[in-house]
Amino acid sequence: MRNRITSTWARAGSLLIAGLAMSLTSCKHQEADTVTPQSSTSTTENQTVDSWILDNMQTYYYWNDKIPANPDKTLAPSDFFDSLLNTYNATTNPEGDRFSWIEENASDLTSSLSGETKTTGMEFALYLRASGSTDVIAQVLYVLPNSPAANAGLKRGDIITKVNGQGITTTNYQSLLFDDSVTNYTFGLGTVSNQSIVDSGVTKSVTTTVFQANPVYLDSIYTVGTKKIGYLVYNQFVPAPNGSKGSEYDDQVDAIFAQFKSAGINELVLDLRYNPGGYTSSSANLASLIGKGVDDSKLYFRESWNSTLTPVLQKQYGSDFFLQKFSTKAQNIGSNLSRLYVLTTDRTASASELIINGLRPYMTVNTIGTTTYGKNVGSITITDDTGKINWGMQPIVFRSYNSLGQSDYSTGFTPTTEVEEPITLYPLGDVRDALLNEALYQIAGTAASGRHAATTVRNPLPVLGSSIQQKAKGGLMVKDMKISHL
Repeated sequence: MRNRITSTWARAGSLLIAGLAMSLTSCKHQEADTVTPQSSTSTTENQTVDSWILDNMQTYYYWNDKIPANPDKTLAPSDFFDSLLNTYNATTNPEGDRFSWIEENASDLTSSLSGETKTTGMEFALYLRASGSTDVIAQVLYVLPNSPAANAGLKRGDIITKVNGQGITTTNYQSLLFDDSVTNYTFGLGTVSNQSIVDSGVTKSVTTTVFQANPVYLDSIYTVGTKKIGYLVYNQFVPAPNGSKGSEYDDQVDAIFAQFKSAGINELVLDLRYNPGGYTSSSANLASLIGKGVDDSKLYFRESWNSTLTPVLQKQYGSDFFLQKFSTKAQNIGSNLSRLYVLTTDRTASASELIINGLRPYMTVNTIGTTTYGKNVGSITITDDTGKINWGMQPIVFRSYNSLGQSDYSTGFTPTTEVEEPITLYPLGDVRDALLNEALYQIAGTAASGRHAATTVRNPLPVLGSSIQQKAKGGLMVKDMKISHL
């Protein structure tokens, strides 16, 4: 069969695509480890799909030498796919696979990768309501403009304690918050009182819709003394609304940097705290706008594929296939920068981490926040071109290295300055926001409206995960490509 090999992105992102079960015991790295079993089908149908899966995995999978010799082709496709993986284990296989996944509907996969999902339009973090409790709260991290959640009046920092009249617990949060069959929600809100959560009695009703998220969330310029500070909140690496088939969002980023350059900014704060990754092409575009002394002759990153496929790709496409160069961009502001500040959390993954790793050979990159997710590998989307098989796969196929040959961040980038988001959140872009405030302080000192981050009370609630990690499958770095025949 002919196969369509493309690269898409999920905010899913990675990073955010389908709802896989989240693990309470390992909120950071479990989303991509579990594949939900599919409904039973005939053995013949399973064998047809499973043979297609196996053929492609033996060709493209980064760890194809770890695939079992005689896998059971009577298994349901999702279970069969899972049986082929070089499964990650923190102790016995720390370099294993945490990120490959499969979807029963290839169209849903590709739509999710482009930022289009059925959603309320908000992302949230999940916490235990108190240490040792089984009660759960969801705190809104951000709300997409013009989305159902925005129209209902929900905003960053809001705390959800009930869904459709039910209190959220460790046993029901998955069904209450991540069931795709649910379209109407009534959220019961709570407030923070002395670092504890109290029900307020306020409710907000929201109906989900299929919504295209613009990843270019917010940009600002702050003037503090002699410092002109550019600030960009960027939540997914997606070139355009239809994924890689366009450049609308990349063009918006270009336009912002043209404004930064015109304004003469000499410091930059890049807010990737909620960015789970995306297309490597968009990551390269952003890096090309920031990097000091970079142009299309300089290496952003290179890829290492499996030993079976590498010589085939080398012969068919040449050595440049494995190299991602920077672009020469008229809007580049690198000559005005001596350093870059990146705001991070454990939701900062994949193509976001590629920015940090890829720019470090060219300039000082300071990170503020908490440790990033840790994803130094990339994937491609595989679908069946004949239309006979509806499934779509997103297997890991390469590992990335910067121009210095560095790829040692599988456990994430430890922040240069650790700042945890508190339970009380200010709007993104507000100088009182803990992470942004610390960046402004480091750039401009006491002139930056006081230093709140250094004295902020840490969030006392145990974290379970987030909607970003749930949809993103733990983070995405997707190569945009099509291989005609191998």
